[in-house]
Amino acid sequence: MSKLFGTDGVRGTANTHPMTAEMALRIGAAVGQYFRRDSKGVHRVVIGKDTRLSGYMFESALTAGLTSTGMNVLLLGPVPTPAVGLLTRSMRADLGVMISASHNPAHDNGIKFFGPDGFKLSDQVEAEIEALVAEGVAPAEATEIGRAKRIDDSRFRYIERVKSSFPRQMRLDGLKVVLDCANGAAYSVAPMALWELGATVIPVGVGPNGHNINEGCGSTQPQLAAEAVVAHGADVGICLDGDADRVILIDENGQVGDGDQFMALMAARWAEDGRLNGNALVATVMSNLGLERFLEGRGVRLERTGVGDRYVVERMRQGGFNLGGEQSGHIVMTDHATTGDGLMAGLQFLAEMVRSERPSSALLHQFDPVPQLLKNVRYAAGQTPLETAPVKEAIAQAEVDLSGGGRLLIRKSGTEPLVRVMAEHEDADLMARCVDSVVAAVEDVVKS
Repeated sequence: MSKLFGTDGVRGTANTHPMTAEMALRIGAAVGQYFRRDSKGVHRVVIGKDTRLSGYMFESALTAGLTSTGMNVLLLGPVPTPAVGLLTRSMRADLGVMISASHNPAHDNGIKFFGPDGFKLSDQVEAEIEALVAEGVAPAEATEIGRAKRIDDSRFRYIERVKSSFPRQMRLDGLKVVLDCANGAAYSVAPMALWELGATVIPVGVGPNGHNINEGCGSTQPQLAAEAVVAHGADVGICLDGDADRVILIDENGQVGDGDQFMALMAARWAEDGRLNGNALVATVMSNLGLERFLEGRGVRLERTGVGDRYVVERMRQGGFNLGGEQSGHIVMTDHATTGDGLMAGLQFLAEMVRSERPSSALLHQFDPVPQLLKNVRYAAGQTPLETAPVKEAIAQAEVDLSGGGRLLIRKSGTEPLVRVMAEHEDADLMARCVDSVVAAVEDVVKS
């Protein structure tokens, strides 16, 4: 059996291996057995989902697999991914499951897991679960089958937790906010949270129909929200993705600010207040060189990890750091949450706007980014283009050409069959030539 887990759980096209109802049932049984190894006491799991049509199918299949091994299932309905991490811990569950493919299109879906501490599972635990899926799991005795129950107030529990991260004496009165929920998991909770804090909310992407999640909206396509910010004269735009674990911000002029700019703002602010644990920010290899230089100028260290917010969190926990994230908008603040939380990050930005009395445009431009270019090349199943001689030669030459003033990063996506080619350099023309040379080499191999 091919490897199930990628950089963020199991993911793929719905009704295509590995994202089939049969496989979801097997995964549910395997993870249920893994977390029920100690048979004493009551064992429970919480399951959340986003708004994809296939979420109903996977919710039912996972529930069947989990209850067959004696786990009691608590169904949260559509909630953001960070809500699952929060409620797994607060409800004393053994396991949390989120059914979502995050920023991917509606035809994809995925399954993410959280341990009893509310943090995502380690590579080692995922490997053990994957082995159980391959071996098969013996069901529980008929008298030990688990129960399933819907939790009606999960959204309100999450809203209260998010609001508790906002300064207690502060309100958002007078702020006009465009809020793009990507027709995803936060379509209900995010507008309500901002409204309760006093903001005037202009909602975008809050009409999910099972097929339109991330479609022309959300953090990966912020143009719609940017146009709304300008049209309504809003102070700021907040764009979430399908499961609301990432955020992209838009200033009052319709200009987009990515996760790097937000992390620069918060790291500098927290360092100034003495709140930045270890005087370091944890980010991935994708974060811009400009961020690194900005932090160095303020005496703050940048710790880099592999791509994926799970690896950011692992490094944060190892080093005792409390701020990290990704350029793509995953922002992790372990003082408040166990995983990336787009809504919570957006609230922290709004709090800084109120505190500083500065416009969003001033806060979203902390540094001038080094020119950066990313291109993706899709490959077929079974192909290994990065292991071929022509591609290796093209990469080696590009690294030589970029040395001194930039860098080259080549990697396979952990969620899609893509080779990602990224370069940074002060000379944008040189950077583009280097990226194009590697992309062309990969494309030649893929087509041959």
